[in-house]
Amino acid sequence: MKEKRDSALDYQKKNRRKKIRAVGQFAILLFVGILLYLAVFDTKRYEEADLSQWQNEKGFIALSYFGVGRSGTPKLIAKEHLDEQLQALQQQGYVTISQQDILDFYKKQKPLPEKALFLAFEDGRNDSHLFAQPLLEKYNYKATALTYANKMGNSDNKFLQPKDLLRMQENGFWEMGTNGYRLTYINIFDQDGRFIGVKDENELPTKNHVEYYNHYLMDFIRDHNMIPVEDRAQMEARITHDYKEMNQIYTNSLGFVPNVYMIMHANTLYQGMNRLVSNVNDANIRQMFAMHFNREGNAFNSSQDSLYDLSRVQPAPYWYTNHLLMKIQKDTQQKMKFVQGDEQHAEQWDRLSGAEEFKENKIVLTSPPGENGMLYLRDSEKSQDVKVSAKLEGNVVGKQSIYLRYDRQKDSFVRLTLHDNELTIEQKKAGSAITELSTTKLSEVQWQPEDLAYDKAAVYSKAQTEAGAPKEEEGYPINIQNSRQMDIVVRGDQLTVSVDEQMMIDKKRIDGTLDKGGVALESEYSKQNKKDDIYDAVFTDVNVIAVANKSSAQENVLYRNSYTGFEKVVNFIKKAISATIDWVIETF
Repeated sequence: MKEKRDSALDYQKKNRRKKIRAVGQFAILLFVGILLYLAVFDTKRYEEADLSQWQNEKGFIALSYFGVGRSGTPKLIAKEHLDEQLQALQQQGYVTISQQDILDFYKKQKPLPEKALFLAFEDGRNDSHLFAQPLLEKYNYKATALTYANKMGNSDNKFLQPKDLLRMQENGFWEMGTNGYRLTYINIFDQDGRFIGVKDENELPTKNHVEYYNHYLMDFIRDHNMIPVEDRAQMEARITHDYKEMNQIYTNSLGFVPNVYMIMHANTLYQGMNRLVSNVNDANIRQMFAMHFNREGNAFNSSQDSLYDLSRVQPAPYWYTNHLLMKIQKDTQQKMKFVQGDEQHAEQWDRLSGAEEFKENKIVLTSPPGENGMLYLRDSEKSQDVKVSAKLEGNVVGKQSIYLRYDRQKDSFVRLTLHDNELTIEQKKAGSAITELSTTKLSEVQWQPEDLAYDKAAVYSKAQTEAGAPKEEEGYPINIQNSRQMDIVVRGDQLTVSVDEQMMIDKKRIDGTLDKGGVALESEYSKQNKKDDIYDAVFTDVNVIAVANKSSAQENVLYRNSYTGFEKVVNFIKKAISATIDWVIETF
């Protein structure tokens, strides 16, 4: 009897393995089929614009995405989000321009379209081409694919190869560019001040252990005392060798060297780099390339800028569409029309500042640069006692706030703020300063070291490397997202708050004068994020309910955007299918 049971269990395990293998094989075949379709049956061609209508003599914006994924990661933007962003740009009137358009703008003073966009995808990834191609066709947009020369002809199928790049140019949607010869780091120290030396990206230890480093072309190679181990001639020969290798590889594999160069690391050349190192890079760049995007962080390039010191913005994968539009508005000083989403939900809120998008079961509230974004729930002041529940799903580094009994005229309120993984509860009486009721550090947020990007390249002193990681850098990486379930009840002069079903405060007394006002949401960036002063607060499954009291015998829903009934089941199934596909792609 026992043998029969064991045999049956073995049979079930074998069947399970077969099913998993079958799903994996199907996913692979589907992926290959899509690639074959794009290669064989894709006949759409880029439609050139009418240049005679162009009159812009001021400049253009440049955006470069690191990569595109099916569902998105901390490094790759989800294809759905890219679609939304490109659609919004087209609706704003942005037209993509070619490399030749930029050259003609600077060399021949030829005008550009009123809203000109130079679009690029860095790192030469296969998935970027796979997911971006249909979107370029959809919006008739042209883009530049940037690659690393040392990936040409290697066995890593994650990267585009010469035959792919040559084919991509045929339909007019793609042009070629380069990020350089290779991605190698020098003068590396870990967070404890230990010297690591020179390593290629795939040889480095986990990124949360690396504290000081520079890129291969950005400095002399130095020893553990930060003293150069090469003289000027050796440094110049080493750096020039990389450019020569790049030239030879592209010439042999593509038949030409791309016009566009986006050096790694941005914002270093001409910006405090050792002058001798800067000079040898500059000489090679001007000899090999027609233009150079040297800077990152500002989207706008004016007619007064140099072809060899252009700037672009690299939209982060966690940016929602209004975040990108807010950044472009900041850099260009041109007013944007922000996306709003579901109009019926939008009608229930008053925007006090920032930009809001009502997207499925989410309210995405984007703050203006360096300021706060705020929404107020209409007519919510009519209910003194309320229950508010929501998942706060913005980045850990940032501020997401919920206001209760917010009296806009008296500027009085009770406020709960989730910021940098801490929950702060405050109150403010009319005409008084803000009073803190409690601050609690929440349970640790789990994140993976591979989610980090190297973005601190610079020249450091021996004293800095010996000291290890600076204390001010303690905290979470700026690109880590998390979800916290907030449940709040305010009744009379008592406040109850739980986070992730754990009680934070139970019936804590608040000031008795705070008896009027409504519900509001707020978004604000954290000063820990020194690179971006715009923040997306994300409020998911928001429920605002008037609590039963002496004047009301039953609860009343003031606002709800959470899924219910059949809609909830459908959404659960969609998420499960998507998660399964992601697992199959990563596993097989």
